[in-house]
Amino acid sequence: MTSFKEKVIAVVRRIPKGQTLTYKEVARRAGNSRAARAVGNIMNRHGGMDKGVPCHRVIRSDGSVGGYAWGTKKKEALLRKEKAIS
Repeated sequence: MTSFKEKVIAVVRRIPKGQTLTYKEVARRAGNSRAARAVGNIMNRHGGMDKGVPCHRVIRSDGSVGGYAWGTKKKEALLRKEKAIS
């Protein structure tokens, strides 16, 4: 059986450049719509370890960028570069 962490990372890997998903939407697609906080923890601990996981494309439900290992300014810059935010 695939762990929730593996499902989350698989969902995040499929977020196309220029698009974002919320932590809640990632959790829902990974099979547990109530685990948005767990998605944030997974991205914090594991997302940045693999360059194939575009963890910067996961944002908060209110549209703010949320946390990022290299700082929110870096996350915002990456999202602007990809035209995911203006």
